[in-house]
Amino acid sequence: MEELLVAIARGLVEDPSAVRVDVDEPDEDGTVVYHLHVAEGDMGRVIGKQGRIAKAIRVVMRAAATRSNDKISVEID
Repeated sequence: MEELLVAIARGLVEDPSAVRVDVDEPDEDGTVVYHLHVAEGDMGRVIGKQGRIAKAIRVVMRAAATRSNDKISVEID
């Protein structure tokens, strides 16, 4: 899952070397939180107008997690 998020983010940003993902341990209800870090100048590219790109990233990640019966959340830091 982490590799999928990195691949999506690297396709969107101008500085792919700055893309980093931190993964938290599952919380009490089994949800794993992925923290996406990009360069300051690329935040707008990842979030998009009115958060549309960020929402699309979250939808794709949830769909991929559903195939393996996982619960995930993506936060853009």
